[in-house]
Amino acid sequence: MLYALTIFTSAFLLFLVQPIMAKQILPWFGGSAAVWTVCMVFFQFLLLFGYAYSDWTTRKMKPRSQLILHAALLIISLLSLPLIPDASWKPQGDQDPTWRILGLLMFTIGLPYFLLSTTTPLLQAWYWRRFQSAVPYRLFALSNFASLLALLGFPVLFEPAFDLKQLGWGWSFVYAAFVVLCGAVGLMSA
Repeated sequence: MLYALTIFTSAFLLFLVQPIMAKQILPWFGGSAAVWTVCMVFFQFLLLFGYAYSDWTTRKMKPRSQLILHAALLIISLLSLPLIPDASWKPQGDQDPTWRILGLLMFTIGLPYFLLSTTTPLLQAWYWRRFQSAVPYRLFALSNFASLLALLGFPVLFEPAFDLKQLGWGWSFVYAAFVVLCGAVGLMSA
């Protein structure tokens, strides 16, 4: 059950953070489609990088070393909270905003997003290592369900009910809970 709760929370946060961050910075950069595009490229790149990290650490590292590395990254990622970008990232003039958007995303949400993207494949590997006879693919289905809930829930439930600051703080608190859950699963799996 702890594996399922952690994967559900991770996938939910992973897909909820994208519209929250993009909507927070959209007015700063003129509201163009380029802002959304840069955000999507950033998030897709980190998602792919997270999958590669999960694969590499699962294949190349001993379970204890993998747990220590992942736990250290999770603890460090808490330093980037809350999910509210600093006003110093606002553009100064009419320069190309691409690099400023990428920098803002990297320093504001980069490490937490990267770690969220590692969760489903990493925890499935830990689950398989612990329960050799159990098939972890139901956890992947749960991840997809949580992603869908976040994507549909943002415009229907969260955006109308909360302002962006409340969403940023709420997301940050749930992320901190996720860090605790992921650490507990890691200890169980080691």
